[in-house]
Amino acid sequence: MLNGVDLTPSPAAYSEPRWYAAYTCANHEKRVAEQFDIRDVEHFLPLYASVRHWKDRRVTLDLPLFPGYVFVRMPLGERMRVMQVPGVAHLVGFSGTPAALPDDEIETLRASVSSEARLEPHPFLTVGRRVRIKSGPLAGMEGLLLRRKGSLRVVISIDLIQRSVAVDADVADVEPVSLSKSNQPARFGSPSR
Repeated sequence: MLNGVDLTPSPAAYSEPRWYAAYTCANHEKRVAEQFDIRDVEHFLPLYASVRHWKDRRVTLDLPLFPGYVFVRMPLGERMRVMQVPGVAHLVGFSGTPAALPDDEIETLRASVSSEARLEPHPFLTVGRRVRIKSGPLAGMEGLLLRRKGSLRVVISIDLIQRSVAVDADVADVEPVSLSKSNQPARFGSPSR
């Protein structure tokens, strides 16, 4: 286990469903998700609303929160069902073996996307002041504190895919994480105990 990622699949991993990150061809995330729907493969494609200004109008687009990735839940033994989907390049892993993501990490991500929180992509960060969100729809999540134009943002990362998202936070809603836990990367997941 490295940063919450299962590196060596157990024999049960071949029959027990786990979450994996499917890397897709450029701009194929929605098409891949449609194919997963058709093939009854459990998946999750987090989207966010982005307003674009065009010459004659403003348009709101739903864009992938993690460009190039669709999360898929399956037993490792059924990975060929996923790999045969047009637009899927590979499952993210190490030495040719897909690495499972922690279930609580994906469930927290799903809950935060469906909540009122405004998540948006952010460059991947590994260094900064670690904080925990105390209240609101993202309570218990940990990330890195970032000050931006007089406001606070918490940047939360998924280490396996080297991607981050940012959410605005109020100073009263965050608390510093103890120094003994500062070696852990900021990521989605339930609070450390």
